[in-house]
Amino acid sequence: MTQNGSMNGARRVVITGLGAVTPLGNDVETTWRNLVAGESGAAEITAFDHTDYGVHFACELKDFDPKQWIEHKTARRMDRFAQMILAAARQAEADSGVDVAADPDRIGASIATGIGGLKSFQDCYDVLRDRGPDRVSPFSIPCIIPNMGAGWVSIELGTKGPLTSQCTACAASNMAIGDGLDAIRIGRADVMFCGGTEAPITPVGVAGFDSMRALSRRNDDPTAASRPFDGARDGLVMGEAGAVIVLEELERARSRGAKIYAELIGYGVSSDAAHMTEPDPTGEKPARAMTMALRDADVDPSEVGYVNAHATSTPLGDASETRVIKHAFGEENARKVPVSSTKGATGHCFGAAGAVEAVFAIMAVTESVLPPTINYENEDPECDLDYVPNEAREADVRVAVSNSFGFGGHNASIVVRRFEE
Repeated sequence: MTQNGSMNGARRVVITGLGAVTPLGNDVETTWRNLVAGESGAAEITAFDHTDYGVHFACELKDFDPKQWIEHKTARRMDRFAQMILAAARQAEADSGVDVAADPDRIGASIATGIGGLKSFQDCYDVLRDRGPDRVSPFSIPCIIPNMGAGWVSIELGTKGPLTSQCTACAASNMAIGDGLDAIRIGRADVMFCGGTEAPITPVGVAGFDSMRALSRRNDDPTAASRPFDGARDGLVMGEAGAVIVLEELERARSRGAKIYAELIGYGVSSDAAHMTEPDPTGEKPARAMTMALRDADVDPSEVGYVNAHATSTPLGDASETRVIKHAFGEENARKVPVSSTKGATGHCFGAAGAVEAVFAIMAVTESVLPPTINYENEDPECDLDYVPNEAREADVRVAVSNSFGFGGHNASIVVRRFEE
């Protein structure tokens, strides 16, 4: 098989189902509607008493009830990160119409997270410290370990094909989607449930990221705090989410009359080999992931109609990604393609970010609407592209790219295209 997945007999992969729980809504329809309307998911933290913390706000889910999708006894044995991804997976399963039980050996899951059960880890330690080792729950370790988001999706949906779990920081769920694409292309599976989840809004999560000086401290105006590419950006806003897309081999989808949202046509990865947390300042190494994805898709940069940027509202990261796009597309094409960062609305959902933003890229292609970069008010000379500022834009988008870059120098890009026979 050549690198171009659509040539020389390689199997084509389409998207037939979507599911998501995000700070903008507990399903894809509500999330997309609020995103396009320019809403922000940021608000005062409700998960714990934040009085003594430097940051008092985050992008939490609103009115999320896991029992809507998960049996009560089962939900109690899960960390929040697993509850969220199972909710998204059940939505995606229903949306796709895939009958997992009819062919479980050919259906798999590829589910990512950056951290895993952070709250469960903290709860376990608190019990150990306060009540002793004999009182630690036997469910503690299964709640904590990062692969259990994938494990629960497989157990509850009944998939028996490939089961993988990427744990590559903020690039994780883009890589999970890429793993699913590869699994179908080479024939290991016919359907893959792919996505990511993160539940980091805990005392140790907020304190840890704040101590790195990564977080915005606009406590007086949370909804304006996440401002990607804006000249006054001062840090990211923590978010939580779970999102799943159903990938399916084209002929299988056709044979059952499935609704097809779009086609997944490209995937690229690279590494910075530079710094634990800071991005490659030149932009060259992340650009290799974009270039690889475009080459895999057999797409010229001039054909791309939208880029969903990783941009997290940090001074270094957003400027670096502007350089990334220029390297990958060339200066002239980079200035023509609309780019937005939806993290202005959702905050940074870490290991779930790529999956959430893949949903947005798919919807942009499907609905011919570009989601805006909200809170864009001040120009930055280092960020000089078209960022779709503040208002959604109608556009005939045939091809979209979505970027995810993670701590440690992990870079991943995917390419989706309007489905064409």
